[in-house]
Amino acid sequence: MTDANAADRRFAILSDREIAEILSARVGEHGQAMGVVVGIVEPSGRRVVAQGRFSENDPRLVDGDTLFEIGSITKVFTTLLLADMASKGELRLDDPVQKFMPAGVTVPTRNGKLITLADLASHMSSLPRLPDNIAPADNADPYADYTVEQLHEFLSSHQLAHDIGTHHEYSNVGFGLLGHVLARRAGIGYDQLIQDRITAPLGMDSTAIALSPALSARLAHGHELGLEPTANWNLPTLAGAGALRSTVRDLITFIEAAFDRTSPLAAAFDLTLGTRRPLGADTTEIGLGWMIEKTGGEEMVWHNGGTGGYCSFLGFLPKSRRGVVVLANTVTEFVDNFGRHLLDRKTALAPPPKRRTEISIDPRLYDNYVGQYQLAPGAVIDVSRDGDRLMVQLTGQEQYEIFPEAERDFFLRIVDAQITFEGSGQAESLTLYQSGQRVQAPRIP
Repeated sequence: MTDANAADRRFAILSDREIAEILSARVGEHGQAMGVVVGIVEPSGRRVVAQGRFSENDPRLVDGDTLFEIGSITKVFTTLLLADMASKGELRLDDPVQKFMPAGVTVPTRNGKLITLADLASHMSSLPRLPDNIAPADNADPYADYTVEQLHEFLSSHQLAHDIGTHHEYSNVGFGLLGHVLARRAGIGYDQLIQDRITAPLGMDSTAIALSPALSARLAHGHELGLEPTANWNLPTLAGAGALRSTVRDLITFIEAAFDRTSPLAAAFDLTLGTRRPLGADTTEIGLGWMIEKTGGEEMVWHNGGTGGYCSFLGFLPKSRRGVVVLANTVTEFVDNFGRHLLDRKTALAPPPKRRTEISIDPRLYDNYVGQYQLAPGAVIDVSRDGDRLMVQLTGQEQYEIFPEAERDFFLRIVDAQITFEGSGQAESLTLYQSGQRVQAPRIP
């Protein structure tokens, strides 16, 4: 077999029958998701394969027109807005963010350097994952009550931990700020800006933040890892980081626009993919929003997303002109793994996780586990009680509930991860099990 034939086989996307068989096992037999929809685009056309339903109490089957929260895939829409405005001369990628902020709001600097729009778009701003003044009233919808005033307060008081442009740190607040800045520059809301610049020109009429009654009727209900229903997320201030809802058919259209030299957004797509920074590995770069991996003579361009009840993956191979969208109304690592497997056979399908069952224990035992645990330098797991619930929060991330499967053994529903508290009486340490790794974190006195 020639190298060309081997490469073609490696990047050939599975047939509908093969995809359907995998979905039937993962959605049905193993219960990894309530519903999953897969969209494929290739030179021969587009196709959609789906399995599952809207919810336990809603037997409607998911399909290519079902809406899902797409989480951080929103970020590549935000950078496409940035690139479109830059290609039309409305702003420059190297413009400082401070230029677009209202009087009295100071964007942090370091060693005399200003954060630029391109720094935000490539996660090189040195801003953290989350603002340190976010304190949600409802952890099931953690961004809903975060205000523009709080964002401005955070920016004006925050001190950067690294030099700008030297350190890659995934930042939801950075992308929320980018969406906020672009909307200010345009003089309209972020949702309307997305509609005017992207979804209307591309004919994507099922992609939005605020949903009409007709679109709301097609929104599948979100579920946690254990298929428990959960609330939808709302991101009024940090919309640019993850607020969009969409369908597989619309996102296939989005990928096709990246391939189409006649698209009204061709120049903007070129700018998002052509503006790159290395991520410390020879084979991985970041464009404007996009992760770009060089693999087997191809480039895999991708982004994924997740909210409290949904997971998403969007990726494509520019050389082969093949693309994949996977959307699920459940928090599950299967979506990301399956999307990458469909684009590149070298990515093996991960086995389904063990199904876990919550038991009842005396909530007073939780007092033995409350405290802070040092997972790594700069990474602390904070364990706290919220009434009869036990909560965990890793530095810079959202707070999540953990559920007992034994007196000292707990699991998360938001991700396939488990925690065991070690020692008798008050825990002396905890052990985190995730992605095949076991990491022990001693209690901080």
